[in-house]
Amino acid sequence: MLDPRIKERFLDVLNATEVPQPMTPDTLRTAVEGMVAFCAPPPAVARVTDGTAVHGTSEVPYRLYHPRPGTRLPLVVYFHGGGWTAGSIAYMDPPLRALAVEAGVAVLNVDYRLSPEHPFPAGLDDARAVTAWAHENAAVLGCDPARLAVAGDSAGGALAAAVALEARGSVASPAHQLLINPALDPRRNAPSYREFATGYQNTAAMMEACWRTYLGRPEGPLDDAPWRAAPALAPDLAGLPPATVLTVEYDPLRDEGEAYAARMAAAGVPTTLVRCPGLVHCALHLDGVAPRAAALRQHAVRALTAAFA
Repeated sequence: MLDPRIKERFLDVLNATEVPQPMTPDTLRTAVEGMVAFCAPPPAVARVTDGTAVHGTSEVPYRLYHPRPGTRLPLVVYFHGGGWTAGSIAYMDPPLRALAVEAGVAVLNVDYRLSPEHPFPAGLDDARAVTAWAHENAAVLGCDPARLAVAGDSAGGALAAAVALEARGSVASPAHQLLINPALDPRRNAPSYREFATGYQNTAAMMEACWRTYLGRPEGPLDDAPWRAAPALAPDLAGLPPATVLTVEYDPLRDEGEAYAARMAAAGVPTTLVRCPGLVHCALHLDGVAPRAAALRQHAVRALTAAFA
């Protein structure tokens, strides 16, 4: 059952608002940045620093949350959602402050490049570069390079999954991957796409537009998208680091995340899958509307605590 507070205080208001169609990148960016208003006030973090990760020719802005300066903590490299088109450090600031404090980890909030100005593979190139930089500079950041995770939600979940795929077997392979409502499959043919196509904030039409913008394909089939953009199309998932996949009940992306978790488990990857009932895609930003929404972040906290115990 859909959480009644999410329905009444968020979805009913959202669905009664006339949104310009088709949704442009600027419209989506305004809507995404506005989600911060629905977040509960985050806890104080002992040390918050902004900087730029420089790796090769890449320069990627970040914000680091370190809840216990002087203690070498696990490091979570986090890629925000927003359909590869929207989102920012500011957008993810409240949820990631809470994640850092509650999980007792340092979190790197990554400001990767967005489409359509920077279509695939620009965002992934940034994600790969900042992950490699974080591994090389973990000690300077007050973190342990042996306890580094990649994480992300929605589009950011796809980036985290792709980084883990490309790095598997290497010295810089992450110790864990945390995928929250990941957008992995541009074919968009899972039953949840039909069941939750409209009315639950994230829509099937919005996801199609985001995939097309990211891939630079305004029309035509997307079935042959490269697996580096669409990890669900990767032919082999063996050898990946242990994974946690979190999905929510009322989300077009639910089934593809769960299918990816099942494929990883079948390939021998230690995988934990949790579906959060009653929640919608953007639940990470709704803990100020409905306390139940915090369950999504709390599952992430438990996953990271277990991974780095």
